[in-house]
Amino acid sequence: MIGYLQGTVLSADEKGFVVLTPGGVGYEVAAPTSVIARLPGRGGEISIFIHTQVAEKAIDLFGFLTADDLDLFRTLISIDKLGPKKALAILSMFDAEHLREIAFREDVTMLSTVPGIGPKSAKQILWNLKDKVDKLKPAVGATLSSAPQGPQGEYLDTLAGLKGLGYAEDEVRPMIIDVFDAEPDLDAAGGIRAVLKKINAARS
Repeated sequence: MIGYLQGTVLSADEKGFVVLTPGGVGYEVAAPTSVIARLPGRGGEISIFIHTQVAEKAIDLFGFLTADDLDLFRTLISIDKLGPKKALAILSMFDAEHLREIAFREDVTMLSTVPGIGPKSAKQILWNLKDKVDKLKPAVGATLSSAPQGPQGEYLDTLAGLKGLGYAEDEVRPMIIDVFDAEPDLDAAGGIRAVLKKINAARS
């Protein structure tokens, strides 16, 4: 199995690119647009992580710039009925942090914006993705300044804070969504306080 390639970019289009190795062999690699947009020009050097898929009539290669992105792709295709083409379409629109937020919010509408994924498929994907969300890692080299800011970061920080207080995710998730839908400008601390008030009100 091919797991990694080094060489130069021979050609590229919206679906992928061809890597020419030092041995003179050209490999056709499919990739999300987020990867294609960061390729060097023709003749530029590239190192790429590869997922190899062997089918009856073809061997397909899928390329990613980091090992974490490759792991994310493999996480997606491990979901039932989610093949490589749909996984590439998802990764062309969302990175790991966005997918984490979408899964947390069970945002069927947002995932349905991916070409080829309708509401029914999006619901099934999200149902499966929730169980795998801990595998979704931020891009290598991500810093605090590049971490998700605004609502998507606050949702996750609120969830983490409440889990740290001993609350189960299944219990607090709907409340967090309700709180931030009502007050999208809340920070995590405010979100935690609001959810705790909801919990106390429900138990009183």
